[in-house]
Amino acid sequence: MKTLRIAFVLPFAAASIAGTAGGQVRLDHRELAADQQVIHALNRLTFGARPGDVQKVRAIGLDKWVDQQLHPERIDDKDLQNFLDRYSVLKQDQNDLLREYTEAQRERRLAKREAGDTSSRPGQGDVAMQQRIALGRRQVMGELQSSRVARAVAGNRQLEEVMTDFWLNHFNIYAQKGPPEAFYLAGYEQDVIRPRALGKFRDLLESVAKSPAMLFYLDNARSMADSTRPRLASFERNRRLGRGRQQVRQRPNQLRNGGLNENYGRELLELHTLGVDGGYTQQDVINVARALTGWTIKPPAAGGGFIFRPEMHDAGEKIVLGHKLKANRGIDDGEDVLDIVARHPSTAKYIATKLARRFISDNPPQSVIDDAAAVFLKTDGDIREVVRSIITSNEFYSQQAFRSKVKSPFEVVVSAMRAMNAKPDSTPRTALAVAYLGEPIYGHQAPNGYPETGDAWMNTGSILNRINFGIAAAANRIPGATVRSIPGFDSLASAPRQRQVDAVVALLLGGSVSPDTRTVLLSGENPLLSNAKESDMKIAASTSNNDMADTPMTDGVGPRAGARANPFGRPNAPLPQLTGIAQVIGLALGSPEFQRR
Repeated sequence: MKTLRIAFVLPFAAASIAGTAGGQVRLDHRELAADQQVIHALNRLTFGARPGDVQKVRAIGLDKWVDQQLHPERIDDKDLQNFLDRYSVLKQDQNDLLREYTEAQRERRLAKREAGDTSSRPGQGDVAMQQRIALGRRQVMGELQSSRVARAVAGNRQLEEVMTDFWLNHFNIYAQKGPPEAFYLAGYEQDVIRPRALGKFRDLLESVAKSPAMLFYLDNARSMADSTRPRLASFERNRRLGRGRQQVRQRPNQLRNGGLNENYGRELLELHTLGVDGGYTQQDVINVARALTGWTIKPPAAGGGFIFRPEMHDAGEKIVLGHKLKANRGIDDGEDVLDIVARHPSTAKYIATKLARRFISDNPPQSVIDDAAAVFLKTDGDIREVVRSIITSNEFYSQQAFRSKVKSPFEVVVSAMRAMNAKPDSTPRTALAVAYLGEPIYGHQAPNGYPETGDAWMNTGSILNRINFGIAAAANRIPGATVRSIPGFDSLASAPRQRQVDAVVALLLGGSVSPDTRTVLLSGENPLLSNAKESDMKIAASTSNNDMADTPMTDGVGPRAGARANPFGRPNAPLPQLTGIAQVIGLALGSPEFQRR
């Protein structure tokens, strides 16, 4: 039988009696020692510790610090906001961005007509206009991706940032769905997801359901009642009432030859709420899609915001998960569907499982899931309280959970920058590094989001890329990050190798590493690089190339940055040969310990 080492440590983890959601009482027994608890919390509730963060958390007290992170509105983040002010896209209204895009498209069509160009092949003027449109889109996506990394690197409200990342992946959007998607995304993160990341799940779900980004991505904007179904209103009736001319002018193209589209209805049940085993049927999918007909988007020239169009809505009676929706109710059908699925026990279990997987392990304990699901139902989907139940549990602070999660590429890049005390980067290069490692921001095509478990991120090519990234980072090829920013660097530059290794292990790796990692740091040679076959290196290069091609920042306008196996510096440039303390840091950033959180 395994013997648990129980730590009763004040003020970080006071032994206390806590009531569980099921009404039972259990002692707060944390298996990790005090310092490990702090390191573990920083690894899971932030995107990695900055120099001095461990000491700050100790001074505040771990439990108090956790509570602060659960209430981001109480945390000063003015410095980050001042930095974000330099992003013009973030300061523009989504409606204005869409109008600019629409105007550019209109000018392009007008120029072609005036030139008498009826061919599909673009002329010289048309190419220039296409480049203008593409550059505008590229600027939008570049700023959205760059600011996403900058927030994670420099923000003080780290748990809110982690939860924003979680929900953006849960409610995934693919930026290359179509030309307007980039502009719809402009308000998705900061207006839809971020303000509700720790709020009520029902509010978040509705905000996503009415977001133009999701309506466009999963095709609900063009979903309408089939021809065999009654509609809530008709264009002819509206025209007789004197509103027909305006509506016909704004009439969506899909009304001419559209029909029911089940994409969003299916993903709402399978990915957003109940889960694939949540107990719904294909008929439920159809009826959810019918209930959401008419939930669409205004034309881009009108700002592209959400609108309910009764002329598209299926007015017939529907039954969703055993709940009857009466006929002729309009937008209330969709609102009731969101109520039903947001408060369903399967949704509570599904969301609790995903959150436990994010914060504890790839295979989280059932006890944590059950407690979190009970809190979800008891609090009407209060995300803050569900997260609290997970990150204050005994299981969260277990030896089994410590360093059990493999970092995603986004986490690798951001945690390296934070470990190096880097300044946020306003250029696209750090976002490009994330894509290089396999996770282009807003670049996952399927609605299921990027993988949540470590096995999906670990293969020969990705491991080599991560090692190479660590070396590139220590060679000062990340904008805003230099090895000299790490406290004590200058004094360590001339120190014996053993002392350099001990200092880097303490600063970057939580004070403990495996014997194999220590050998690598002392010798300066990583056997994975030394023994890599030519075929392995080709896998690494191929992985980075494919991922780079998927990122919206490289959409055919101008040269592709970081063309081959290295996005830091000149295309095809070899990685630098590091020595001394910089070499130790580079190898540490590529170590298995740093690749886990």
